[in-house]
Amino acid sequence: MSTPQPILPRDEVVELCRDLIRIDTSNYGDGSGPGEAEAADYVVTKLREVGLDPQIFEADPGRVSVAVRIPGADSTRGALCIHGHLDVVPAAAADWEVDPFSAEIRDGCIWGRGAVDMKGMDAMILAVVRHLARTGEVPPRDLVIVFFADEEAGGVQGSHFMVQNHPEVFAGVTEAISEVGGYSVTVPNTEGGQTRAYLLQTAEKGIAWLRLRARGRAGHGSVPNADNALNHLAGALDRIANYEWPREFIASTRILLDGLSQVTGTAYTDDDVDELLGHIGPAQGFVRATLQDTANPTMLQGGYKHNVIPQEASAAIDARFLPGHKDDLYATLKDLVGGNVDIEIEHEDIALDAPFDAPLVEAMKEALLEEDPDAVILPYCLSGGTDNKALSLLGITGYGFAPLQLPADLDFAPMFHGINERVPTASLEFGATVLHRFIQLSGRE
Repeated sequence: MSTPQPILPRDEVVELCRDLIRIDTSNYGDGSGPGEAEAADYVVTKLREVGLDPQIFEADPGRVSVAVRIPGADSTRGALCIHGHLDVVPAAAADWEVDPFSAEIRDGCIWGRGAVDMKGMDAMILAVVRHLARTGEVPPRDLVIVFFADEEAGGVQGSHFMVQNHPEVFAGVTEAISEVGGYSVTVPNTEGGQTRAYLLQTAEKGIAWLRLRARGRAGHGSVPNADNALNHLAGALDRIANYEWPREFIASTRILLDGLSQVTGTAYTDDDVDELLGHIGPAQGFVRATLQDTANPTMLQGGYKHNVIPQEASAAIDARFLPGHKDDLYATLKDLVGGNVDIEIEHEDIALDAPFDAPLVEAMKEALLEEDPDAVILPYCLSGGTDNKALSLLGITGYGFAPLQLPADLDFAPMFHGINERVPTASLEFGATVLHRFIQLSGRE
C-alpha cells in the first residue's frame, strides 16, 4: 500500500485564493463596508483544521484580525512576522468583465477583487502554514502569522490597533514580510533576449492625507468678491499642480536603476530615465512615483447653491513623501497654498527604508533563484504603503515579498486597485513554493 503524498502549498493555494475572493471584504474607509469578520472566520477555520490555535482580535464590530505563532527550532532568535490584510478596495461590478467577487478562472487567471491586493498572498501564506502544520515541519525560528483588518484605510482598525493594543503578539519579532514585492517584470537584455527581474520592496514612501480648507466671505453670486473661498482654493490647487518637486534617488531606487541599466544596456541620467523605465512597462508607474515627493488632489467640496458664494471650500490631498522628507513636504505645501488656505492632517504614516544588503534579503534571493535561476533580483521603493509601517513602530524591519513569476505580457502593476484584477494560477503556485523555501532559509544569520 502506497504512502499518501503530502499536500504541498502549491496544491491548494488556488482554491484558498478563490475562497477568499468570494468573501466581500470591501473597505470604503468610512466604516460602512461589510468588514473582515467572515474572511477572518474562514482563516481561523483553515488554521484550526490543521491543529493550530489562532487568536482573534476585534477592533470594532466586524473589524477582525487573526494571529497565530508557530514555534521555531531556535526561539531565542528574532522571530519573523509574515502578514497580509483581509480587506480590499471596493469594486464597481459594472466596470468589470466578470463579477468581481466570483473568483472566476479565465485564461489561466483567477479574476476578482483582491486577487492581486492581496488575497493571493493571503492564500500563499495560508497554504504554506497549513503545510508546516500538517507535516510537522519546524521553521528555523518562530513565525508570527497575522491577517490584518483595515489596511486599505490606513490600518487604524488593523495593524495600528494591534501594535497599540496587543504588542505582545509581536514579542521577539525583528523582521517582517508582506505585500507588493517579489513579482517579476520581463526586460530585454544585452544578448538580444529577455530577462526576468524580480522587484523586492525595501522602502515605502510616507503618507500624508491632507485637507486644504479655504475660508472667505460669503455673498451673492452676482456680486464681485475678492475674498472668494473657491478662488483661494483653486489658486492653491493650481500652484500645487504646477510645482515641480525636486528629484532624489534613494538607495533602493539607485540600485534598481543601475541594475536595470546593466541588464538592458540602456544608459540613463538623473534627469532622463524615460527610456530605461520604459523597459519595465506598466510597473514604471510605481517607480516614477518614488523619484520625488508627490501631492495629488483627490476630492473637492464647496458651495451649496448656484447663486451663493460659499464662505468655505475644501480639497483632499494625497501626499506621499520619501524617507526623511516629511518636514520638507509640509513646508513646501504651506508655501504653495498661501495665507488663505489652512492645511489639516487627516491621516499620516511614516516612510520606511530597509537595507537591501541583509541576510533576510539573501534568503529571498536564494528562494527565488532556486525556482528561476536565470533571474535578476533588484530592490525598489513603493509609492503606496503597507502594514509594515505600523510594525516599524515596534522596531520591526519590513519588506515586501509576495513572490510571483508573471507572464511577460501581463500588465500586473495597474491591477492594484484597478478593474479586472487577476492573477495567474501558475504564479500563485510558484509563489507558494518560493514562500515555503524562503521560510526554510530565513533563519540564517
